[in-house]
Amino acid sequence: MIIKCARCESKVPKEDMYHYRGQELCEDCFMGAMQAPKTCDVAATQLAKKHRRAAGQSGTEGLLDIQKKIYNYIKEKGKVTRQQVMDDFNMPEWELDKQIAVLRHCELVKGKKEADGVYLVLFDY
Repeated sequence: MIIKCARCESKVPKEDMYHYRGQELCEDCFMGAMQAPKTCDVAATQLAKKHRRAAGQSGTEGLLDIQKKIYNYIKEKGKVTRQQVMDDFNMPEWELDKQIAVLRHCELVKGKKEADGVYLVLFDY
């Protein structure tokens, strides 16, 4: 029997699916759910900075296209909510978490708490 992964919607044989928090997930999505990225990870930030420096990368160099698009979107808008990014990029929350974690580790994007909520802003905001 073939079923659809609740996260990525790929079709996988039922015996290859993993049950996680009431959902049937493929192996890749299950691993992603079990090892979700953490935006506030000092070690990951230091490692990303060191790696980028060694590679001669700055700004958005070396990022995936989606990460560059999210960065430029935030740059253009000044500040955005997570929901705005999810809506405008048609992106599920778990995917946004993954992309924002990379941008945060590269010290390009951060969260900024304001009186009316939390916004994603450029790191030097």
